Amino acid sequence: MTLPSRRVGAIFLPDLPPEQLRAYAQGAEAAGIDELWLWEDCFREGAFSSAAAALAWTEHLRIGIGISPMPLRNVAIAAMEIATVERMFPGRLIPGVGHGVLSWMGQVGARVASPLTLMREYVTALRALLAGETVSASGRYVTLDAVALDWPPHIPPLVLAAGEGPKTLALTGEVADGTVVTGGTTVAQVAAARDLIAQGRRDAGRSGTHEVVVYVAVAFGADAEARAAVQLQDWGKSGETDRILTGDPQRIAEGVVEYFDAGADAVILQPLHRDAGHDSFFAGVAEVARLVG
Repeated sequence: MTLPSRRVGAIFLPDLPPEQLRAYAQGAEAAGIDELWLWEDCFREGAFSSAAAALAWTEHLRIGIGISPMPLRNVAIAAMEIATVERMFPGRLIPGVGHGVLSWMGQVGARVASPLTLMREYVTALRALLAGETVSASGRYVTLDAVALDWPPHIPPLVLAAGEGPKTLALTGEVADGTVVTGGTTVAQVAAARDLIAQGRRDAGRSGTHEVVVYVAVAFGADAEARAAVQLQDWGKSGETDRILTGDPQRIAEGVVEYFDAGADAVILQPLHRDAGHDSFFAGVAEVARLVG
């Protein structure tokens, strides 16, 4: 599976209840947005049920999962979920996995001692299962005995992994087809992440392309800077204005291009928590996408 480069999408924040997803997904598609990303935050919407519903409610919208926490699901279950959705809606699902928030993983008794080991074992097995292989593994966290999907995807989707720290970013380059970079990441940090990912790929002897998706918080409108300042304060990042793009669509589009130039393949625009669900956000994202071409 291949995806267009220089893509602009939007995020459905799990601050909103699941019954609002239908209108949100259809509103995004009606506005001309090509890609909508979902978060599987504990203990809110389930990733795969939400993705399947959003795909069924729309015609062309791609749905990204960024991310599903690996410790919560056996890798065979994750492969079954992804394969099922992919076969029902070919080419429209972009699955992503990650460590999950460690405190949440602890709450459910799923926190692992070595998240990097889990990612290496899990993503490797997941990609093999989705490729239709029969997989046996006896790792620290992943154990499979001649497991194969009866209904693997006709074309395996890309499997993305989330990364933030240097070791995880390098590992995503080693084992995954792409990397999801968290919101609040600056342009300079995306460039540095791209270098770490590339080093991981070189060390693993991997060639070809590697998708880099970055979440970028945005605030549209006349009072955008004031709203962004409140969001930065909530994040504990007061004054770090390069973490949120603000202003009209033209100004935000110029900022998005900087992320592309730094190595992002997709820039997924994230509403401020107080802006989630507003139609004006969709209109702004669609205009940014048009402006960057």
